[in-house]
Amino acid sequence: QVQADGTIDLGPTFGIVKVEGKTTREAADTIRQQLRARTGQDLRAAVALLQQSAEQQIAGEHLVSPDGTITLGKFGSVYVTRMTLEEAKVAIEAQLAKYLENPEVSLDVFAYNSKVYYIIVEGAGRVGPSVVRIPITGNETVLDAVSNVSLGPWVSKKMWISRPAPHGAQCHQHLPIDWDAITHGGVTSTNYQLLPGDRLFVAEDRMVAFSSFIGKVKEPFESMLGFSLLGAQTVQTFQRFPGTQFGGNNF
Repeated sequence: QVQADGTIDLGPTFGIVKVEGKTTREAADTIRQQLRARTGQDLRAAVALLQQSAEQQIAGEHLVSPDGTITLGKFGSVYVTRMTLEEAKVAIEAQLAKYLENPEVSLDVFAYNSKVYYIIVEGAGRVGPSVVRIPITGNETVLDAVSNVSLGPWVSKKMWISRPAPHGAQCHQHLPIDWDAITHGGVTSTNYQLLPGDRLFVAEDRMVAFSSFIGKVKEPFESMLGFSLLGAQTVQTFQRFPGTQFGGNNF
């Protein structure tokens, strides 16, 4: 195998041969000359190309660190934040060129994790409000976002986007959404494109929320009434049937 510095190690007996930039025929001639010089014999050498290009593969996923760099192991790290894919490719190849001959990399984005938007769904008193954090690629719309969550029967069609204001500003953007127009009519005017940091809020159904509230208010009274009726019933039973047996004892 050709090493990163363009040499082939033939072992301690025959030494190291430089084959960088040579064709397979030229590399074979160079190796034969090295063998002849070491042994004094005209030995044969076969050279085959097992991989196209002299590229050393650094395969796998590489997470962008909080400081904006990608770690390439023994080849160091490269700063790639705010770069396009082409710019990051050039930067990584420039770093690898310090160790490898004419390195070539293939680069793609595996997942978008640094920028996100949030979907907040009210629970109408049945469940607590839920917050879903979703990575953003830059192409998501309201319809795309809603398709990522399961909406229960307690939610309404009332939705809006709360868009954070720039740092230091005293206002924020409130973008109402016409859900019926988006879904029934295919109208795109309120099918906004989501931006990093957006909050897509899905309001609860007020009737379901009111019913849940009434249920919570009634529940302790119903429990107290149930205990009272059970106690009164037990006393009446004792009074009417004083000899009733409970657990083997006579009352």
